[in-house]
Amino acid sequence: MGWALKAAATHCNHGMGYFLYGIELSSTPLLFGKLDEDYHLETPGTLEILIKSWKEAKGSAFLVRHEVFVNEQGVPVELELDELDASAIHALAYRNGECVGTARFILLGDGQAQIGRMAVLAQFRGQGIGKQILIKLMALAKSKGISSLILHSQVAVMPFYEKLGFEAQGPNYEEAGIAHRNMILMLPK
Repeated sequence: MGWALKAAATHCNHGMGYFLYGIELSSTPLLFGKLDEDYHLETPGTLEILIKSWKEAKGSAFLVRHEVFVNEQGVPVELELDELDASAIHALAYRNGECVGTARFILLGDGQAQIGRMAVLAQFRGQGIGKQILIKLMALAKSKGISSLILHSQVAVMPFYEKLGFEAQGPNYEEAGIAHRNMILMLPK
């Protein structure tokens, strides 16, 4: 059994969407839902971020990645899976038992690791799930003595990573027909 991050999520009535506060490591699942007019949590659900090997993650992770990258973004299916999946560590986000998001973590050596294949199903975006996956992988990196995390961000979602401290590096380039830019996060020791 993996461990989950615990946070409180609320919905702002001014069109701001969900936001998170009070993030801490916890052995209990996250509760998600919306606040009604009287600030009571309605329709709660649980979110668990689990760390798995590719053997354990393959079925669920592939379904999410196929939906997001192949069906939504038009990435050729033969480019979606690669030889790095087998050696990567995979984070999977489960909402009420359904896998709704995933990312992979690859140890590169020399104190570096790479996060990639980050995907959240469209109907679950904007709820902080991607952020929870990334925070889980940042904590994993820290526990393994990693000093820097790199990723190949789609240019359109760079602000998401910047909010968590990642900084752009180098020029834009194309990967699988989509504009990307490298990003890095230096982790405190």
